[in-house]
Amino acid sequence: MDSCRASFVKPIVSCAITIILSSCCGGFRTPAAERDPGPTDAAQRVAADICREAMLPPRGPAGRPLPLVSHWNMGSQGRGWTPQYQIELLNQGHRILPWFGWPQGDPDRDAKAAQRFDEYYADLMTVCRQLKLPICFRGTQWEAMLVGKEYRQLPPDQCPAVITPEGKAIAKLSPFGPLDKWRDPSREYVDTPAMKKVQSLYPDPPLVLFVSNNEAPDLRWHQVETSQRYLSKYGTGRPDEFKRKVVAEGWMERYPVMFQAMRDALVSPTWKKNVRFVGYGAFGPSHFGRWPQWMDYSLITGDWTSPDWHIWDGGSPSYYTHNWCEIRDHWMWSTQVESMNWIFQLQEAWQVNPNFWWEISVWDGNGGWTPGAECTPDLLKKAKACQYLRDGQTYTPERFLGWVQFGLWLLRPRVAREFRASTVPLEPWRPYFEQLLSAVDRVHENETLREFWRHGELVPNRAHPHPFQDNVPEKYRQIDRWFLLDTNLDAPRPWTMTTDIPVFSMALVQGEPGRRRWLVYSHSPLEDRHGLRITLPDYGEITVDVPRSGAFFVVEEVRRRFRTL
Repeated sequence: MDSCRASFVKPIVSCAITIILSSCCGGFRTPAAERDPGPTDAAQRVAADICREAMLPPRGPAGRPLPLVSHWNMGSQGRGWTPQYQIELLNQGHRILPWFGWPQGDPDRDAKAAQRFDEYYADLMTVCRQLKLPICFRGTQWEAMLVGKEYRQLPPDQCPAVITPEGKAIAKLSPFGPLDKWRDPSREYVDTPAMKKVQSLYPDPPLVLFVSNNEAPDLRWHQVETSQRYLSKYGTGRPDEFKRKVVAEGWMERYPVMFQAMRDALVSPTWKKNVRFVGYGAFGPSHFGRWPQWMDYSLITGDWTSPDWHIWDGGSPSYYTHNWCEIRDHWMWSTQVESMNWIFQLQEAWQVNPNFWWEISVWDGNGGWTPGAECTPDLLKKAKACQYLRDGQTYTPERFLGWVQFGLWLLRPRVAREFRASTVPLEPWRPYFEQLLSAVDRVHENETLREFWRHGELVPNRAHPHPFQDNVPEKYRQIDRWFLLDTNLDAPRPWTMTTDIPVFSMALVQGEPGRRRWLVYSHSPLEDRHGLRITLPDYGEITVDVPRSGAFFVVEEVRRRFRTL
């Protein structure tokens, strides 16, 4: 469960990746006579970057893999981030991880399905095969089908849904139900004519990632005593940690059954070998320590911070300024502050699974609103930009860039996967998306940024603890969780959730004491700042100008000087 919602309720072998995402396969395609003859020189050049970075291990001799851009909008409506638009991006030299909607229908038997399939998949899949690119397919929460009516009508010993003490099957997945039904999603989603057809179009991708939306309704640990299976095995009155542990262990047993069945259902030997499963939100709690009951919305135990890296091959947690809660990009309660909790959790994930695929999903909280549109009262509940406008602020592409760039450099993910809803058109959001593209391309194209991204170490600010300190287990109390650098504009402490943070600054460091270099990144969400003083641990103050879009500064210990990058 993501952090906002929680506060309210609540061997990679070759050079391509296939991430599979869930959307219908409609869309529009240029007539054959008008199509481009093939990838441009720019596409050929960036294909080498995309392949190399996608195939690097998370923490190998080359350092952290450089980032790529991908998306949750499949362009299936023909209005958004379509396959044809992705070809344009590649030909312009942008470093994207190509994405597709989940294949549907029977294109070998149904003429309309064949036309839709060809319109949506053929061109981009051909380009990806020519360039040997990694590809993505967005998947739904495949396991959700297991709580459908037909499954709830099965005898209790065959039903994968929760069975109450009264004998009723309810529409929630059970971590204590039979295992064999967890193979069924493979027949529904993978052993299909459309999926076989996709494999025939590109039979040899070196890595395949299926990315799940991962929001199936399931039994929460604090609800286990509503499950007869749990009560029959464990009874009532067990400690909370015990409940979290047995629920987590239940999922750790069941999800691999589904994943293996999906792998086995693939017809291409290369896909079978190279497929990986990545879950949206499949990571530890960013809300760690934010309020006393935060553990109610996690599966933390003494053995793990989260079971997700024991279950999934990778995770895509949400770096979101959600529209339905009060989180902001300029408060203490912000994505920037919350996601600092992921740093220590990522180290744990890599200890458990050294190849864990680390990416982030990015959303600025704007649903139902487009840039330039009027903010109606109803949109105050749907669009973060309208909430900002109510507060006397503006929401610009530069503000988006400053915010998303902080997340990129704090977290250094393999992919930044932007979210826009499936019906959202590209054009009003193109200036914002192009900022994300530029932020990622900048890392690849600047030698200093490349070096710090690969080998820099995040600088903790030990002058203060992380402000989320409620009910933090003893084993985590001394670890570094606070990476925001002090500035002369900081409010007096203690801070509250709505304390304004005028400037967000962080740093990476390289080298041994006496000869260190730092890369400092700062952004100012609400306005450009001049003469800002930032305190860099083990160095001292630097005085800089910081725009809304963010700025980089390189600090040298030997010469006691810094420069704007």
